Amino acid sequence: MNNFAIITKKFKPDARQAGRDLAAWFQARGLAAHHLENEPEPTILPLPPGTDFIVVMGGDGTILSVARHYGRLGIPILGVNLGGLGFLTEISLDELYPTLEDYILPGKFEVEERMILTVSLIRKGETIWQENVLNDAVINKGALARIAELSTWIDDENLTTYRADGLIVSTPTGSTAYTLSAGGPIAYPTLRHIILLPICPHTLSNRPIILPETVTVAVTLDEKVQDVYLTLDGQVGRELKPRDRLEVRSGPYNVRLVKSPRRSHFEILRTKLGWGELGSPCR
Repeated sequence: MNNFAIITKKFKPDARQAGRDLAAWFQARGLAAHHLENEPEPTILPLPPGTDFIVVMGGDGTILSVARHYGRLGIPILGVNLGGLGFLTEISLDELYPTLEDYILPGKFEVEERMILTVSLIRKGETIWQENVLNDAVINKGALARIAELSTWIDDENLTTYRADGLIVSTPTGSTAYTLSAGGPIAYPTLRHIILLPICPHTLSNRPIILPETVTVAVTLDEKVQDVYLTLDGQVGRELKPRDRLEVRSGPYNVRLVKSPRRSHFEILRTKLGWGELGSPCR
């Protein structure tokens, strides 16, 4: 690794200063380092030519934005947690410099390949918006809207018509985000499947479904829908109209996230979710 891009949240002073300090640290070692301040959506700065490693300093929201815009380039992304809960930003600021010295610069780090979803919004037979997401696509009604009726298909087969507050279509990476809050399963992040989860369904037998990555999930809104929105990764979205159709499928590339060399995924779950430690393992 010889050419580093350091991306921080523009309006977060501690992240900006940490980014400047890291750039100076790289440059003192004769390495190219460029500090970019992540602009609010939809303005995103281009990466400097030759970038072969990205360090994101902030919270999970910052790394989601970076993954959505630069993930297609196949560049390893290291998340440094300066935010809150942080499932994607696995390295703390205290661990950053030892991790760089011991693992990143010598090339001893591991990369996890995370699947993405391609989300297409189709209106009157024409695709009017398409994005790739690392976490999830969420159809959600406004606070005063009536229950949404969402006709859902798996490939060419009708699954059901959900009557619910909304619907989440998630990757395994997104299983610890909104999906977790809505009562969905926690999936190991490198698995390759699609999670389908209704939000507060009217029919209690509507349960989460785990689907193979090979399928296309299609959702059509009824003709009376009002005040319903599509939100991607909790960051960008569109208002939905009657008869709109949403298609979600596995995306064309993987996002390459650098794995923490100091803790496993299960340790991260125990720490972030406050799970108690057990004694001896079952035999």
